Amino acid sequence: MHMAISVAVAGASGYVGGEVLRVFSQHPDVEFGALTAHSSVGDALGVHQPHLVPLADRIIADTTAETLAGHDVVVLALPHGKSAQIAAQLSQDTLVIDCGADHRLTDPGAWAAYYGGEHAGSWPYGLPELITASGHQRDILPGSKRIAVPGCNVTAVTLALQPGVASGVVNASDIVAVLANGYSGAGKKLETTYLASEALGAAVPYAVGGSHRHIPEIIQNLESAGATEVRLSFTPTLVPMARGILATVTAPLAQGVNVEAVRAAWEEAYADEPFVHLLPEGQWPSTAATLGANTALMQVAVDGNAGRVVVVCAIDNLVKGTAGAALQSMNLALGLPETRGLSTIGVAP
Repeated sequence: MHMAISVAVAGASGYVGGEVLRVFSQHPDVEFGALTAHSSVGDALGVHQPHLVPLADRIIADTTAETLAGHDVVVLALPHGKSAQIAAQLSQDTLVIDCGADHRLTDPGAWAAYYGGEHAGSWPYGLPELITASGHQRDILPGSKRIAVPGCNVTAVTLALQPGVASGVVNASDIVAVLANGYSGAGKKLETTYLASEALGAAVPYAVGGSHRHIPEIIQNLESAGATEVRLSFTPTLVPMARGILATVTAPLAQGVNVEAVRAAWEEAYADEPFVHLLPEGQWPSTAATLGANTALMQVAVDGNAGRVVVVCAIDNLVKGTAGAALQSMNLALGLPETRGLSTIGVAP
């Protein structure tokens, strides 16, 4: 029997909001209610999201709690710091999924250090594959009414390294992560850095030296997976592609660990995961293979000379990194099959 799920999307004119609409529109049970934004109120959605042809004539409403009320699900695709106020006004019977950072961190001190201002509190975390002390994060999502979707970089680094942390084959006290990031991760901004004349043909690092806001979230996740001490050097780099993340993550091979145990740890961790795939030995992930799909593709190797484990993970930052994770989490919260409405098929080349 068809179960209609009414979904409202706040921030519908942005990259994340547009991707939420695209991904959720593939779910057979979803019916869209209010589509809201701020500066684009009164515009037809097609002015800002022309690729969403079936929704192009929908008129964008103002983002208020009154407009968003009365839906089964509300997805907040708002700037950091803007979700908590709206969410606090919505019914506890409504499933609210926050694609921003407001409710991801459990440590108020980490929020203050990296975001500033008052911490809004933590919600159940929307990374079903996250390894926890009792199993996986997906185990606590059924029945949840508030879900915080992870940061896209966080998803890539967490999925890349958590099997090694959980199994004890890596030393988490010396992690180095270098990421190649598509420009959509920065959102729609009219800034010189994001102009085509600046971006094309160039690779540009940003948030260097431990200042990126996703760092405490990654540490939080690796501690969930069993790390007792996490030290992370994290450097993202903008590269000339619209979407995608290629994360190269390395950590020392733990003392006394047999090299053969390394790949086995990743194989065991992801053997039954529908969206996380360890590639055959010798095959390396490409962001193109994840484009438009809710997949994470990865490969693991051991650099014997350096004594380090090397993991490369590719995701689409807007799908597995955001909108796909939101839909995956919604399915679990509502008791639906986790994979419903989600594709593992990319659009390469």
